[in-house]
Amino acid sequence: DSLRSLLDELSRDWEGRGVELVALASGWRFQSRPELREYLDRLHPEKPPRYSRAVLETLAIIAYRQPVTRGDIEDIRGVVVASQIIKQLEDRGWIETIGHRETPGRPALYATTKAFLDDLGLASLEQLPAL
Repeated sequence: DSLRSLLDELSRDWEGRGVELVALASGWRFQSRPELREYLDRLHPEKPPRYSRAVLETLAIIAYRQPVTRGDIEDIRGVVVASQIIKQLEDRGWIETIGHRETPGRPALYATTKAFLDDLGLASLEQLPAL
């Protein structure tokens, strides 16, 4: 309780400034305010990585249906999931193997990580938009 009150006080101290204290899945972080983005982008233009539709569909399935196996993803998408897609999401740190399903072949179970939530600015999966 005392730590939470200190964080709330710190957050109030930073109100009206260019940065804010935000609660995320992995803890707390200072970040620039959203209304300053247009100015900061001019100072440091950054091209975000482009992801294919297949990568985004796979990520969405994992985020909303986790834990899922590759077979589950293929059943939902109706096409084979390339190993490169899973690897790209793992390399980005957005998904991880959390175990194996107790079925023949013991397929890996995939779930999203705290880094995924942090990158989207979310504290929990409940904050994802409704389907």
